Amino acid sequence: MTDIYNFRRGTTPLLISIPHDGRALMPGQSDLMTDTGLAIPDTDWHVRQLYAFAADIGASIISANYSRYVVDLNRPADDTSLYPGKLSTCLCPLRAFAGEDLYEDAGTVTDEERDRRARTYWRPYHDTIESTLTELKDEFCHALLWDAHSIRGVVPALFDGDLPDLNFGTNDGSSCAASLSDAVAGLAAGTTWTTVVNGRFKGGYITRHYGDPADSVHAIQLELAQRTYMDEASTEYDEQRARPLQDTLRHLLQAFIGAARA
Repeated sequence: MTDIYNFRRGTTPLLISIPHDGRALMPGQSDLMTDTGLAIPDTDWHVRQLYAFAADIGASIISANYSRYVVDLNRPADDTSLYPGKLSTCLCPLRAFAGEDLYEDAGTVTDEERDRRARTYWRPYHDTIESTLTELKDEFCHALLWDAHSIRGVVPALFDGDLPDLNFGTNDGSSCAASLSDAVAGLAAGTTWTTVVNGRFKGGYITRHYGDPADSVHAIQLELAQRTYMDEASTEYDEQRARPLQDTLRHLLQAFIGAARA
């Protein structure tokens, strides 16, 4: 047992990772933060609740309990940029997406502190992803990873205009076989949701690091515009909006599993 994350082992080759819905801060961290930091505005709100149905279709699920303001689980431990030339949100963020400071003193997060957080909070999450994918591949001869995210539909610092509803990322095709990603994207294109593949969000560290089609491990990131299932102003979950999206997500995950089996 650990308080770093929640984990449930499923019965299919699919592992769902939810790295950014955690809300907890480290002991003493809140004393150092601004009001913006304490509000944790860049949380992937309610993604864990949105994907709760996935246990019923046999998915394994790992979800972080700590905020991305402690450590960003979807960034490399050495903090190299995933999108050169774009705003980098960092392994241990110092500013919110909108640019506000998260700490009263930016010098609070030293190199030593960053390394400590990586060892304490980042490493256990990734160790479990790695071991689970190995076990799934041993059992099913392939493993599937779905990295589940959401973000406000308008974030000028990160992208222009309004984000599409469903944003699939496979690192330009390198993290997932085309037959699998095409099955998922093709199904999504037939829905009422606006969709894009490898647009602004091509997949973060989790998708890029673990996706290895040549070794029968296929990874897809889905970044959802939060308006599809919640009220972005209040950050409240909206059951009426969420229900049709959950139906779509169920079909997408089943298509992912089915395409791999085929």
